[in-house]
Amino acid sequence: MTIHRIKPGDFTKTPVEKTVDPDFGSEMIPKERYTSRDFMAREWDRMWTKVWLWGCASEDIAEPGDHIVTSIGKEEILLTRQPDGSARGFFNVCQHRGNRLMVGQGNAETFRCNYHHWEYKLSGEFENIPDIETFPQGAPPCGGLTQVRVEEWNGFVFFSMDPDGESFDDFIHPLKEHLGPYHFDRMVKVTDWTVEWECNWKTSVDAFNESYHVQGIHPELLYYIEDKFLQIDTYEKHNRYLIPFTTISHRVNETTEIPHLIKHAMKEAGMDPADFDGRVSEVRGALQKFKRENGASMGVDYSDLNDEQLTDDYHYMIFPNITMNTHADDLMLFRQRPHETDPDKMYFDVQMFRLLKKDEERPRKPRNERFKHGERSMGLVIDQDAANLPGVQRGMHSAAYEGLWLGDQELRIRHFHKVLMDYVGED
Repeated sequence: MTIHRIKPGDFTKTPVEKTVDPDFGSEMIPKERYTSRDFMAREWDRMWTKVWLWGCASEDIAEPGDHIVTSIGKEEILLTRQPDGSARGFFNVCQHRGNRLMVGQGNAETFRCNYHHWEYKLSGEFENIPDIETFPQGAPPCGGLTQVRVEEWNGFVFFSMDPDGESFDDFIHPLKEHLGPYHFDRMVKVTDWTVEWECNWKTSVDAFNESYHVQGIHPELLYYIEDKFLQIDTYEKHNRYLIPFTTISHRVNETTEIPHLIKHAMKEAGMDPADFDGRVSEVRGALQKFKRENGASMGVDYSDLNDEQLTDDYHYMIFPNITMNTHADDLMLFRQRPHETDPDKMYFDVQMFRLLKKDEERPRKPRNERFKHGERSMGLVIDQDAANLPGVQRGMHSAAYEGLWLGDQELRIRHFHKVLMDYVGED
């Protein structure tokens, strides 16, 4: 199957070339990486506190004084917009008695602790310490809140807790080139969920890092995507695969009736399925042509994307914990965060973004909704994954199970573990 048909003269900035598949061997991945508290502690000390992490969307801190608190493990990070338009980040802890400083998100002129009203400027310096004359040692020599490094790119804010770590550009390479053409800064957030799942954070990463499970967990998608013959690309830290949408899997026979998911995609683009005269396998190309020819008149700019990007999912994994389902008109972003103390639990963040049309008014920003698995639906496909993962995690604890036995379709999982162990080490 030919996934990419880039013709001479086609304009594209996102690289489409296949990378050479590295040889990571075929050894089993030990289950202890998913179940051990000792390994969880090493991850924290050697990886989470060293890498760059996705913090929030830029729109979450759009105006000066806007702030949001995001958590990772035992730490909370306060991200905020400065009067000069830059973004800054701090450990969300008052220097007086260790109280958490701010909660959730909002707007403020200063950050004031609700315990004893110690107050900090937006830049982090002390603004006011009540009754400072009663402290014979004076104010803490730190001068205010402890900063984290912050970088803003393409509509998102990233942070690093390592003051001496690598630069953001080095860490994210080469994904600036890959993802820049999607212009996430032109998108608006429409969904914001945080869900407690009973599995290790890596169990969730794995589930979205391969399509081998589609035939088992998501059979209805076999009539919407190609799940087996995919291009997998691995980079120094990050990886991707390219999933053809609005087509059918090689695992099923072509139908005379256009499957309903493909019809839905056509209608969403403004294309009437009743006007289409061709085989189901030809819809994908026809839809790409329709969107290319009609995008501008419908108020969207696809000029930086290639034809395949107009239909397909360029599916990126930003190490260590971001899954990005990137599409021409929307982005589905998953963030997998570790539980504070329990390797059998995690937090699953779902943030969905939609491309704004020309002159379209920005909709009201959704509030973050927190719930536990099973308390509400997240949509059929995510619900299917969520229902499966607790059983996977429980199975990891069985005496009859030693670890992950991976095939070529799960190359991204092997690559992920290679990068993980580069940080964590084998001891």
